[in-house]
Amino acid sequence: MSTEHNADQQHADTPSNAASGEPVPSTAGNTHTPPPFELPAVPALKAAIAPLANGPLDPQLQERVVMTLQTIFDPEIPVNIYELGMIYEVRADTAGEVYVRMTLTSPACPVAGTLPGEVEQKTAGVHGVTKAKVELVWDPQWAMSMISEAGKLQLNLPG
Repeated sequence: MSTEHNADQQHADTPSNAASGEPVPSTAGNTHTPPPFELPAVPALKAAIAPLANGPLDPQLQERVVMTLQTIFDPEIPVNIYELGMIYEVRADTAGEVYVRMTLTSPACPVAGTLPGEVEQKTAGVHGVTKAKVELVWDPQWAMSMISEAGKLQLNLPG
């Protein structure tokens, strides 16, 4: 069996970019991993998703929101989401706007589709809240070390 190729055979055997028809360079034997693709920063997009509560902070409203978050539980763990460390940031301003940045214990969490909505709904229902926004993030990834001391006591985990 011959391993020689002529130019026509080489182009027939080489994958090509469907859009341009240009040959795609072979990566056989290549151990270099290309850097991850990153989207360029788009100021208009950043402005569109800017968090709420950028005005002067309202500590009393923030406290009421935190108290409400402490009534929401992960159904798999008998500790509220605040003590579990799933709430990364709560910001409430004097205009009544509230921003909550949170995560879940895992992207495969059974309540991934409902818990952020529950957090937003209950936050919006707090007295004094005019707008509420919940942002679900995966960085930093949740870890057991994020559980508060109170949460660790409830779960009988070492402090």
